[in-house]
Amino acid sequence: MIKKDFVVVGAGIAGLTAAAILSKLGFSVILIESHSQSGGCAGTFKRKNYIFDVGATQVAGFEEGGIHSRIFKFLQIPLPEAHILNPSCIVDLNDGREPIHIWYEQSKWIIERSKQFPKSERFWNLCSIVHKSNWEFASRNPILPISSMLDFAQFLKSIRPQNILTGLLIKSSMFDLLKLCGCHKDERLIKFLNLQLKLYSQEDVYKTAALYGCTVLQMSQNPHGLWHLKSSMQTLSDSLEKSFIRSKGEIQFGQRVNSLNFHEFSKSWKIGGMKGNKKFEYFAENVVYTAPPQSLITHLNDLSDIQRQYKMQLSKLSEPSGAVVLYSAIEKSQTTKLFANHYQFTHEKFGSIFVSISEEGDGRAPQGEITLIASIFTETKEWLNLGKEKYANKKNHYLKGISKILEKKFNILPSSWLHREMATPSTFQKWTNRPKGIVGGLGQSPNQFGPFGLSSRTPLNGLWLCGDSIYPGEGTAGVSQSALMVVNQILSSKGKSILQI
Repeated sequence: MIKKDFVVVGAGIAGLTAAAILSKLGFSVILIESHSQSGGCAGTFKRKNYIFDVGATQVAGFEEGGIHSRIFKFLQIPLPEAHILNPSCIVDLNDGREPIHIWYEQSKWIIERSKQFPKSERFWNLCSIVHKSNWEFASRNPILPISSMLDFAQFLKSIRPQNILTGLLIKSSMFDLLKLCGCHKDERLIKFLNLQLKLYSQEDVYKTAALYGCTVLQMSQNPHGLWHLKSSMQTLSDSLEKSFIRSKGEIQFGQRVNSLNFHEFSKSWKIGGMKGNKKFEYFAENVVYTAPPQSLITHLNDLSDIQRQYKMQLSKLSEPSGAVVLYSAIEKSQTTKLFANHYQFTHEKFGSIFVSISEEGDGRAPQGEITLIASIFTETKEWLNLGKEKYANKKNHYLKGISKILEKKFNILPSSWLHREMATPSTFQKWTNRPKGIVGGLGQSPNQFGPFGLSSRTPLNGLWLCGDSIYPGEGTAGVSQSALMVVNQILSSKGKSILQI
């Protein structure tokens, strides 16, 4: 029988970060992952001479005081090589006007937004005030939602007078802020905000919580910024994995969890599953579960009232979107209309299209070539349970459709494609083992954000949640924040001081 202090389920950035911190603190930790490598939605795969980032293609939190910077400093490991994206993205609303450049420098961004959205400065200034209040609050490591007296005590330590003022907006949406500032009739501004917010909050301007939206809209600007990793997104996972192993943590790949059972007598969890045709079992006092919480509905096997009630709660969670992604490569000489690493634009059929492009010397493509990744949101139900032929035809239809849109948008010759392949919710389900291939976390509406969100402290003793369903939005920065938060909750539950990192 293998017994550990902790079993961490899932080796994405959330699981790697939680496991690395717990191991660094001296706990015995085993990290289990169903895939053959770490990274999850922030991992990579290789085709021919190309390396493709699976999902996340940029990171936040590398700046001094940022979440990755703070955690890597605690782990005593260097941050992977990266540079600021400037602009972080070029957004084209396809309305005949100039695309919007989201600049890193505050002064350039103020000029840009004033030109693009006249009479909107009151709105942006309010967003800035709320964001600064949120940032200072988050840096003091609050625990939300509050589900114990220990959480409440930490919340009180984190709060300041300015947080009380901005907290008055806790039930407001981003559209409420627009109305407050007299910008709610600016259709162009609303269209821009809808595109950007969907990437982070899974919701539009009418449903995104104001306190959340204000922060994600400011992440591209100094003193924060979005970053492009050299080599690939995998370097982030590799660094955390090495730190975890150096601290005597154990990682097991190819192990798929299928049951979690709490043993009342030993006060420990039994984690069971399969690796190929072989069964495995681990026992641990605590389980940190980083897979989507919807998976717990099938993994929790006890018939107790508390488990039944909790599974009922999980079954009522809103379902995140899926994604259709084109992974491709082209000759760099065919990119005369590409000037940034990231683009976002609208299309009448596919809605928002987000494009990520590699650059010379970043390790993703050979000299003279670049990778181009284009993603759109989709309903998962459109792709699951299709027959083999219907599925193949649907994939091919999307591949041709998205390719033609990109050819027209960026003046790419059809003969320039060096590689193309499509991923769908079905693909992501196989790759990440996420139910239905969902991407992102829970939609951050006022009723689902922060104090009203899903708690990482479950009602089941020793079972903790972590990942993008707890702290979604800012990609790897968000899930890293969730990892630090759950570690601090665990330390508090053991009567230990929380980490002030």
